[in-house]
Amino acid sequence: MKQETLRLIGLAKRAGAVMSGSFLVEQAVHKRKARLILLAEDASGNTKKQIRQMAQYRKIPLAEAGGKEELGHAIGQGERSCLALTDENLAGAVKKKLEEEGIQVDCQGV
Repeated sequence: MKQETLRLIGLAKRAGAVMSGSFLVEQAVHKRKARLILLAEDASGNTKKQIRQMAQYRKIPLAEAGGKEELGHAIGQGERSCLALTDENLAGAVKKKLEEEGIQVDCQGV
């Protein structure tokens, strides 16, 4: 991911609009707060499958972008396998940046 995209994710974190780690992402999905899910390219197969199924079921846009270290660094923490952005506007801005970079954002029926 480009620095511009990573900065937007960091801004979302400072705004309190990021849930990180598979447990908190799962909670955000079940509470219908997740607006965009970012999944690390080097996340385990089981984590990828679980997060993808949740996103597909709830029709939440999902992008596989960056590594665990890169996602964690963007929010000022250690490695993270996934992030959920909970603010509609910030999620839209990150989605747009990802698409400009050529990273596919799966929008299952959204």
